[in-house]
Amino acid sequence: MLDETARRTLDLEAGWWQYAGTKDAAIRDRFAEEPTAYYRRLARLLDDDECLDHAPVLVRRLRRQRARRLDARSGRRLAG
Repeated sequence: MLDETARRTLDLEAGWWQYAGTKDAAIRDRFAEEPTAYYRRLARLLDDDECLDHAPVLVRRLRRQRARRLDARSGRRLAG
């Protein structure tokens, strides 16, 4: 079972553009923490199968985006 913070994190990630201002401002307002802490928590959540059960479309999309970023980074390193 996901805890409340995990659910709120996934909910914010699913619809952050609905908030006035930037995503970083929404993170600070809703969680009273710096965006770096939020993104570390989000990265851990993406590897949690309970999160996949809670928000499958969102988690799969974010996993694909993360994989593309990692592939792009490794490709740059190998090409250089």
